[in-house]
Amino acid sequence: MLSHFSDIGQRLAGPSGIQELMDDCGAALTTHPDMRMLGGGQPAAIPEVQKLWRERMRAMLDDGSIDRTLLNYDPPGGNPLFRETFAAFLKREWGWNVTSDNIAVMPSSQSACFLLFNLLAGDTAGKKRRILFPLLPEYIGYANQALTAGQFIACLPRIVETAPNEIKYHVDFDRLRITPDIAAMCVSCPTNPTGNVLTQNEFDSLHALAETHSIPLIIDNAYGHPFPGVIHNGFQPKWQPGMIFSISMSKVGLPGVRTAMIVADPHIVKALSNMNAIVSLANGNLGQALLMPLLKDDTLIKLGPEVIRPFYRERSDFAKSVLAKALGERVPWALHAQEGAFFLWLWINGLPISAKELYRRLKERKVLVIPGHYFAYGIDQEWRHPHECLRLTYSQPQHIVREGLEIIADEIIRSF
Repeated sequence: MLSHFSDIGQRLAGPSGIQELMDDCGAALTTHPDMRMLGGGQPAAIPEVQKLWRERMRAMLDDGSIDRTLLNYDPPGGNPLFRETFAAFLKREWGWNVTSDNIAVMPSSQSACFLLFNLLAGDTAGKKRRILFPLLPEYIGYANQALTAGQFIACLPRIVETAPNEIKYHVDFDRLRITPDIAAMCVSCPTNPTGNVLTQNEFDSLHALAETHSIPLIIDNAYGHPFPGVIHNGFQPKWQPGMIFSISMSKVGLPGVRTAMIVADPHIVKALSNMNAIVSLANGNLGQALLMPLLKDDTLIKLGPEVIRPFYRERSDFAKSVLAKALGERVPWALHAQEGAFFLWLWINGLPISAKELYRRLKERKVLVIPGHYFAYGIDQEWRHPHECLRLTYSQPQHIVREGLEIIADEIIRSF
């Protein structure tokens, strides 16, 4: 019945990778509790992190601030006091030259990117403006957010072997072209799905290109700096005027509050606030209220490097060892270098079946993964590589991760 919908309605209401991912997540958590969930981006249940948020909620109950949080609307750009506090945190701890005018609070980085992509690109004064993704594979949630055809364009990576059974994707600056129709560039860092972290030179070069062509560089920091800081090589990208940074509260253990902060030039912040008034009226208050006191001391600064990052580093090493033992030398495989985020990105070179078919077979064996082709979009050429890849998460309990990875390895070996 999609034909009864508008062009935009069909674009948004039809099947998509992100819809399939979230449907699978929801089913795994409710109707299929025996499913081994190795596909989503849900953060792990880290005891110290859960304890912190329980303590904050108890404090809000005790001091009565929970009433104000639940009973009032905030302005569409976010609570003014929170915006001031967040700007002060960024300036004090990381040296970003920002004020509250540079901060917009949004109901998730996903919705913020949707608004940004369609604010900056699309049909513009009779011309087509586009968003450039300089480093595929890229986040599945972006793929279907364009409201006009041809609004996204992407660049294939350079694939470098960094160690036995290990690769890294690099921005291919020889391929990258900033044509007059490019309205902005966007990259996630660490990249979802691969965990790739831009090198300092790549970051500086992308910023210089954006400045030269007077376009924004959008950096989605959902897994990275300044929190939760799941970046294993210490890279800390710094916001500068002309850039747009997205910072999410989801990966510090709060995906359910749906809150993100955008750091941008004031005219972008104002535009996003106006758009948010139309599509959401206001933001959720709970996430801002939970986080605000932690922006004033060193709790949040310690949480990432002392608790969250080591947890995921240990889980990453565990998952890699399980998978390496299960696959051995029986098939040609490689993982992306483990630089950040919550995922393993597995490449089976020469996989005889498509990753989508492998996904289907694994689902029948009660293991959920995400096939790699969903992370490749904005290209008009055939690219076999992502059809040989899977995104795997290791956020679930270790026995589930072990069982899931061993089944994945077994199914891969069977396919050859």
